[in-house]
Amino acid sequence: MSEPVALFVALGEVQLHLPGARSLKEKRHDLRSLIDRLRARCTVLVVESDHQELHQRAGLAISSLASDAEAARTTVARALDFVHSSFPGVVLEERISVVQVR
Repeated sequence: MSEPVALFVALGEVQLHLPGARSLKEKRHDLRSLIDRLRARCTVLVVESDHQELHQRAGLAISSLASDAEAARTTVARALDFVHSSFPGVVLEERISVVQVR
């Protein structure tokens, strides 16, 4: 029996400010567009993880699974770079963590 392959999960957390959003509907429209583009371009899992009730703030969690820790981290870092370059609001804070799950 072969030895199990190590798996790593990278998690990026980003806090966003949407100064132009005047309602939750506008916020959701902007976030949905960003999330769809992130999923398509970066092959990551993205969920809105914080501030769902506020119309000018959002928290996103972006994750990637890989057999190499650096590959997982790089994928999430590319996704965060994409957020910086394409999001119409302001990135307030971000961080990346990597854990081995097997």
